[in-house]
Amino acid sequence: MNSILQNDLNNFENILDKTKETGIDFLNNLQEIPTSNKYSIDPQKELNELGLGSLGALEEFNQRLAPLMVASPGPRYWGFVTGGSTPASIVGDWLAAVYDQNPQALSAQGGVSALIETETINLLLELLDLPNDFSGGFVTGATMSNFTNLGVARQWFGAQFGKDFAKHGISEKINILTATPHSSSIKSLSMLGVGSQNYTLIKTTEGNREAIDIADLENNIASLNGKPFILISSAGTVNTADFDDFEAISELRKKYKFWWHIDAAFGGFAAVSEKYKHLVEGWEDADSITIDCHKWLNVPYESAFYLIKKEHINLQIETFQNSNAPYLGNPLENFNYLNVLPENSRRLRALPAWFSLKAYGKEGYRDIVENSVSLALHFANALIEKEHFELLAPIRLNNVCFTLKGIQNQEKVSQFLTKLNDGGKVFMTPTVYQNRKGIRASFVSWRTSEEDIKIVIEEMIEVFKEL
Repeated sequence: MNSILQNDLNNFENILDKTKETGIDFLNNLQEIPTSNKYSIDPQKELNELGLGSLGALEEFNQRLAPLMVASPGPRYWGFVTGGSTPASIVGDWLAAVYDQNPQALSAQGGVSALIETETINLLLELLDLPNDFSGGFVTGATMSNFTNLGVARQWFGAQFGKDFAKHGISEKINILTATPHSSSIKSLSMLGVGSQNYTLIKTTEGNREAIDIADLENNIASLNGKPFILISSAGTVNTADFDDFEAISELRKKYKFWWHIDAAFGGFAAVSEKYKHLVEGWEDADSITIDCHKWLNVPYESAFYLIKKEHINLQIETFQNSNAPYLGNPLENFNYLNVLPENSRRLRALPAWFSLKAYGKEGYRDIVENSVSLALHFANALIEKEHFELLAPIRLNNVCFTLKGIQNQEKVSQFLTKLNDGGKVFMTPTVYQNRKGIRASFVSWRTSEEDIKIVIEEMIEVFKEL
């Protein structure tokens, strides 16, 4: 064995202790660590010949790379719908690296850690009050969840014409209807060969809404003259957290033939609260659902899961099976995640979610969701009270979409947000809503409090005065 590697092996416990110290120092100081910074490095550093050893690498990390890290798990990082990791989810993530499993098979030699993934999906179905006629698995994020679900939808569409698109390629125009799709769904259409511009945009409901106009949807369905189609609907749009009318869409399924996909990346967690679960009533009738874990489940980044009705398992296998790997056996008789989702190489991504679900239970997540929504309303009210800001849309859940008050200030919105983010006390993202430049704040972190809102409002007023 290499001498430095041997030394690391002999010193493993001390290495992990030192690493823990680095992590704890970061987490304990999140309130003071900036949400943005201008620190940079020269990435063209050469690889040394002998190696530094783990502690030497850790020392260089602390000196050169750690200053790049911003407080994205902190209480005032309100961009990208980012949920800061709970303590339990960090435990699960660290152990996922320690155990380093290959979670694929449910029954096989060589490890069956995939059973943990199946159990975690069942826990999530219970948390979200969804029936067990859905199967699911973990992927890297909402993009890959949408990709997985829409990949099976593509296969379903081909099957309506007696064709196997997975084997022979797309040979029919795929009809896709949607109103306010997330960019990850459009990206998925591009990766699936459907085309990022090959969809029909449905009108949105009147009255400052982003939800599908059901009447216009049915008109567009009628114009297809009985042809099958794929509907991409939303449980929580990216700007205003708006929801499509799932009960009305469920009624349409009684009359028309279509694959119904719901992008519920963060909005699906409305289901955990009695106050907000009415927003997702009827979603159990969908064929597929996308849910992100590194948003409102508050686990480390790169975690989401797909849900697909079990009745579509054959289509799912046709889409993703490793057909040239006979050692995997019959995919129906020997379940293996290799055959039902895109990645062949996968870490035990379910473990952080399992730990967090077990640690905090239904009540814990209900508290996180309801507290987030309460804070969004609190922030919105604080904005309204100030003469410099105005809301672009009502608060429907946890997103606050706002801008600088007055048309004369539209050209200052980008400058304002850049200066605000540069201050490092808060991070929010820019947007355009109904042709107006705006700012979006998403409340999903378990760490955020009313004190954080007070800090941010004071900072915003100071920045506005400096413009």
